[in-house]
Amino acid sequence: KISAGEVHTPGRPRDLVGLKALAIAAQRTFSNFRPNGMKILAGAPILEPGLTEEDFRSLAEAGVTLVGEVGLGGVKDGPTGRKMIAWARKYGMTSMTHTGGPSLPGSGRIGADVVLEVDADIVAHVNGGPTALPEAEIRQICEKGSRALEIVHNGNLRTGLFVLDLARQRGELSRVILGTDSPAGSGVQPLGILRTLTMLASLGGIAPEVAFCFASGNTVRVRGLDDRGIIEVGRAADLIFMDQAIGGAGDGLLDSVALGNLPGIGMVVIDGEVRTGRSRNTPPAMRVPEVLAA
Repeated sequence: KISAGEVHTPGRPRDLVGLKALAIAAQRTFSNFRPNGMKILAGAPILEPGLTEEDFRSLAEAGVTLVGEVGLGGVKDGPTGRKMIAWARKYGMTSMTHTGGPSLPGSGRIGADVVLEVDADIVAHVNGGPTALPEAEIRQICEKGSRALEIVHNGNLRTGLFVLDLARQRGELSRVILGTDSPAGSGVQPLGILRTLTMLASLGGIAPEVAFCFASGNTVRVRGLDDRGIIEVGRAADLIFMDQAIGGAGDGLLDSVALGNLPGIGMVVIDGEVRTGRSRNTPPAMRVPEVLAA
């Protein structure tokens, strides 16, 4: 249920009213609709001119926790973006900034100066979405900023390795998170996260177990998802069981990932309940968990 008071203020432009309504509707829908148990965080309004602090307060009170990429809507300048992101952060919402060349009609180039001034929680697709900034600007973002650096599948993989190397040199691997930046012109990648972490581990000289942390614990911390993403007493029993793929090089899961092979998923457990067995998308795992009767 969405009440009129959550989205409507007399005299507001209809597009801003609709923007809030869509964000709340998406959040409410996916907080209740969990296909096969998936936990989907939805409802990320794109920043548009005319939004006020009251809009962010009411969105947060309605359950919206995300802000879409700064730069995809009408707000593309640093001062306006920074002001709105500060409002969002005040009410517990997390945010991200488009980085790189235009990605779709209506978007624009967002360079290092704007990324740093907006100061969103995540530098979205820092390696390009899909077009990466010049390395001088990438270095500026990494060295002058302190926010999370998202390396994505649908970006410039060479630049992704450059970002990883900068973060490692600076002792800031805790800033690195992974994404796919899909759907995009290059499609939707069901194994996008696994492919990205395998690429970083095999070509970036990073330990596979650290690459897995980019996609789990680091993301949980940046997004404030305190109930998941880490295996620990008191957190949700959300577990992916995987092993080395059959027939590949390497001695065990981590060694095979370090050599560039995707792991095989044998089971997915969400909230303590088995949701899937052997994956049909990954190569078959050497060992697959069994559920035994109590």
